[in-house]
Amino acid sequence: MLTPQRVQESLVHTHHLHPAAGEHGDWPDWADADLVAAYRRRGVEQPWRHQVTAAEASWAGRHVVLATATGSGKSMAAWLPAISSIRSAQLGTSIAALQRRPSVLYLSPTKALAADQLHGLQALLTAGEITDVRVATCDGDTPTDERTWIRDHADVVLSNPDFLHFSLLPGHRRWQRLLRGLRYVVVDECHAYRGVLGAHVALVLRRLLRLAEHYGAAPVAILASATTGEPEVSAARLLGVDPTTVTAVGQSSAPRGHTTVALWQPAILPGAEEQVWAQESTGGPPAWRPSGTPEDAPRRSALAETSELLTDLVRAGKRTLAFVRSRVGAEAIADQTRSRLADRDSAELAGRVAAYRGGYLPEERRELERALRTGDLLALSSTNALELGVDISGLDAVLIAGWPGTRVSLWQQIGRAGRAGADGLAVLVASDNPLDTYLVHHPEAIFETGVEATAFDPGNPYVLAPHLCAAAAETPLLQADIERFGPGTPALLRDLVARGFLRDRPNGWYWNYSRPESPTDLTDLRGGSGAPVQVVEAGTGRVLGTVDAGRADATVHTGAIYVHQGRTFRVESYEDDVAVVTERSVGYRTRPHVDKHVSVVRTGTEMAWGPVTWGYGVVDVTEQVTGYDRRRIPGMDLIGTYSLELPTHTLRTTACWWHADPGVLAEAGVAPGDLPGALHAAEHAAIGLLGLIATCDRWDIGGLSTAVHADTLEPTVFVYDGYPGGAGFAQRGYSAAARWMVATRDAIAACPCATGCPSCVQSPKCGNNNSPLDKAGALLLLTMLTAFAPRS
Repeated sequence: MLTPQRVQESLVHTHHLHPAAGEHGDWPDWADADLVAAYRRRGVEQPWRHQVTAAEASWAGRHVVLATATGSGKSMAAWLPAISSIRSAQLGTSIAALQRRPSVLYLSPTKALAADQLHGLQALLTAGEITDVRVATCDGDTPTDERTWIRDHADVVLSNPDFLHFSLLPGHRRWQRLLRGLRYVVVDECHAYRGVLGAHVALVLRRLLRLAEHYGAAPVAILASATTGEPEVSAARLLGVDPTTVTAVGQSSAPRGHTTVALWQPAILPGAEEQVWAQESTGGPPAWRPSGTPEDAPRRSALAETSELLTDLVRAGKRTLAFVRSRVGAEAIADQTRSRLADRDSAELAGRVAAYRGGYLPEERRELERALRTGDLLALSSTNALELGVDISGLDAVLIAGWPGTRVSLWQQIGRAGRAGADGLAVLVASDNPLDTYLVHHPEAIFETGVEATAFDPGNPYVLAPHLCAAAAETPLLQADIERFGPGTPALLRDLVARGFLRDRPNGWYWNYSRPESPTDLTDLRGGSGAPVQVVEAGTGRVLGTVDAGRADATVHTGAIYVHQGRTFRVESYEDDVAVVTERSVGYRTRPHVDKHVSVVRTGTEMAWGPVTWGYGVVDVTEQVTGYDRRRIPGMDLIGTYSLELPTHTLRTTACWWHADPGVLAEAGVAPGDLPGALHAAEHAAIGLLGLIATCDRWDIGGLSTAVHADTLEPTVFVYDGYPGGAGFAQRGYSAAARWMVATRDAIAACPCATGCPSCVQSPKCGNNNSPLDKAGALLLLTMLTAFAPRS
């Protein structure tokens, strides 16, 4: 399938996951007989040992986290006690049993996963001829009349944390039947809840458990997770309980086939050898090469390489899933793969390749999931929405376009290859950035390092405050609730009362109903900054999809090109949360210009490295989209630049920064005229390497560098969290600054390019088109910086 030359040029390392035999357990005595029969009719004669261990613990009333590999059958560990509980209660004849018919609430991070679980659960109940257990999904897409039926009749409700926050919890009186009988809360793929999203979900779960207790229920939580570090600690933090009350099951007893994991670095493009690259860069900083198909970049982009590999796999008849970080990337890989298949006399296969991403309409997502499940689609290019446990059996291979951000995500994606015990292939295709380059050449950092613990902070005041408001509106907050919401609660309650959000009364804290806003509208779990922008086709009025409000200015501004399943549309107007588009066949793409400023609001802590000062604290980041480029495809050559008038947006967050006297930098060999490029290059490389220190990637964080900053009055580099209130990433960078800066310095020094490239100091998300950049100056700066770093 691959020529020896391609393998020699690009294959950096091969790792083998050897097959393992399974170990069965016995069906528990309490398991419902019809449910056991249903599993057997679906080919499961006996459960695996880890499934029994988890199910027994939850049946005994303990919270459980099952943290095992993809495809190890975590769902059975939840449904076995949950459905058995519902059916056993139906045998009771007491009034109390009838009034408190057990109910189950299932929560997933994506609608796709909930829909898939519904499909599997309905098939299971049908196999067991179980007609007295009613299951349904209920989320933001569910029509009002269906919601009414679900509230009145459903025994198992499959939903997501967003629906709980915006609908179920504020409307809890309408959901009394569910909450009063709530026996189990199933939290699927709980490792996905990290950073700010994790903090939000932890507080939503606290609100849920608080209301369940209000109605007299004491639900048991069953959490399903990928293999993570300290799963019981993360699960306890998510629930707001003591870790000793959580049983962790972390060893899978399910069988697995042989999986080959390849670390793949795209080859240097013809005509782009180092000498040519250096010559083209002479006389100024290299122009920005976006991550698409730049003809003069040192290496082929991860997207183009993944598309080429996907084409080969499709032509070989291999069912393949390609993962990519961005929505634009998902569209690009699918589009390029279809084009390559058509060019190679395989046009009949082009129709069996599609993209899958957020922003599609619900019915389109459901159809793609069905087609992949049934085999109508042979290959799918997806964002991480399909990383999670959607049942996609029979995959031969997985392609991963760029480091997915965490080892947890990497192993989840690798686990998609060869499910159900079959052999599989997984290929990590390195993007041209410092972190990816480092990892493929240091495989021990992947295969010999434990997976990350899930990091999130429910005590983040920017996250906690709006949830306290929402909880007070649901039922007044009492003194007993303070321990549930954490030690920062008393101070926040005083602040919320002073600001008029809450009212302090002798019998608790109440939401101030005279305020114009709803308490649930004070925050968005996914970090959005408003209602999604609808993309509407001119003439027909058809809604093509949606774009998050936070990225709309940059992606659907007037004149932008919007891509949907290979079709290109131009945005004709963008106002009032609607982007009106017309389909156009154009030979260019658009790239926004973003102006950004950072100001220090409050310095929390400082440390001195000789003449260098490090700081950590609260900052305001202001951004504005001021214009955009049109760039010809392929090659991304600049066609023209256009101005825009869009509003400024301010993000208050946390950051770490360092600054030094210009004289010290001059002594290190960095002339004043070279400072902007040297600082900018050091900032880019540091952002690219922070993923080694914190559970993040460059898309979670931002940065800014300046030769003179208004607050420090010195050359300064900032790295900040890209979420309101912070997410802990910058704090971890500050705490491990020496290790972080040494890794950054070493990554730049090890890169063979002459003046800077995407593998060391260029960034695919730079708002200044990667200009100016000075690789040599950055190395001098970082060498000076690390010389003063404290020795551990």
